[in-house]
Amino acid sequence: MSTAHRAPKRRSATAIAALGVTALALTACAGNGGASSATSFDYLAAVENSIVRDELTALGDGACAANEKALPLKVETLPQADVLQRVTLLASQNALPTTFTAPTAPLRPGGTLGDDDTVLDLEDTLTELGVMDDILPSAVATVKNIYGDRFVSMPYQYNVEGFFYNKTMFTDLGIAVPQTWDELLDAADTVQASGKSAFTVSGAQGWTITRYISTYLFRLLGPDAMNDIASGDAKLTDPEYVEAITAVADLGKYFGAGITTMDMQTATSEFFTGNAAMMYNGTWMLADVYNTELNQIGEDAVGFMPFPTVEGGKGSIDQYPANTGAATSFSTKGYDEEKVGGWLSCIAENYGSSVLKNQGVISGFKLNEEVTDVPALTAEVQGIMADTDETVTWFETFLPEKAGVDAQTNAAPLLTGGISPEDFAALVQAGVDAGLKK
Repeated sequence: MSTAHRAPKRRSATAIAALGVTALALTACAGNGGASSATSFDYLAAVENSIVRDELTALGDGACAANEKALPLKVETLPQADVLQRVTLLASQNALPTTFTAPTAPLRPGGTLGDDDTVLDLEDTLTELGVMDDILPSAVATVKNIYGDRFVSMPYQYNVEGFFYNKTMFTDLGIAVPQTWDELLDAADTVQASGKSAFTVSGAQGWTITRYISTYLFRLLGPDAMNDIASGDAKLTDPEYVEAITAVADLGKYFGAGITTMDMQTATSEFFTGNAAMMYNGTWMLADVYNTELNQIGEDAVGFMPFPTVEGGKGSIDQYPANTGAATSFSTKGYDEEKVGGWLSCIAENYGSSVLKNQGVISGFKLNEEVTDVPALTAEVQGIMADTDETVTWFETFLPEKAGVDAQTNAAPLLTGGISPEDFAALVQAGVDAGLKK
């Protein structure tokens, strides 16, 4: 196993007080080329995720030492639940830090940060700095998909989604990797006949089921399938949408007992103990693949495959659902080309290799320095990311909050027959319609 995927010893980021309402000390002049009077590279981060702040600290100690000396990194951490309130407050005071974590909604068109120049256009900025080519095109496409065609978040983490599958079980049962929906159903029938479950999901985490619906829709109708729902150009009660919901509902017979209340840990354990052949998930699951205490089938037994095509569909099997983790944006006011731009250039050129080497994390940055001894599955996923030009999102991305909650709450009953596809579509669409009227 690669040492890149063992639990690394992480360095601590410089922390400043996490509480209070006083803005970070930042008095930069506006404008991409203006000189900044800032004395630190201030970063507001969620306390729950240390990956980015640890890696920026590591870069400041190494490849970006000159940038750290010119503009020292200072990190403020807040609980994720408090980030929106703090970011909203600082934005209203025109006092956002140099860079900051932000929830998705405020950065989208119509959000508090989505319709003005408060946050830096990173595509323009990185292009001017000459380092835009250090970002994977698929990561750029993913950020733009999520944030209304704006590249406003650094892809410090990058995940694509698909099916993790038990290669040993597939081989023993004579199953080829499915390329179409019908082939997937044939594979599921073969697994079920062997006495195992074809799939595992967490009914308690409804998104593990709604992902099936949205990805089926993307394969059937193309990448704009869910955008059309959010914009009002289509409805979930339209026949082709009900077709997708019905196809997923029909998968209910392939899941084991107790999925309605099954938590994510138990669902994952079903796969890694060999009781289920396939699990739809994101590539963040690679950490579990290399966890020898959890993974009892062995890392060599785990494969990754895309969601299959749907006959006659407009989508492509190469359009992977993807995300880039929590948004991390830069303040336009806090930017200057020399110091902050220097940090941005150094991050773009070095972050990808550094975070993979130090923490085993795949990011949306190119690997400009070779990282040796990368496990085969991780290398395969990296190849997928490097070769992908177009990505799609997920079911709830653009939906009003109530519609997303209703979808996830009723996802497990959809599989068990507790709600019909037509009623599921009508219920979620009602939440969409209510949101569109606001």
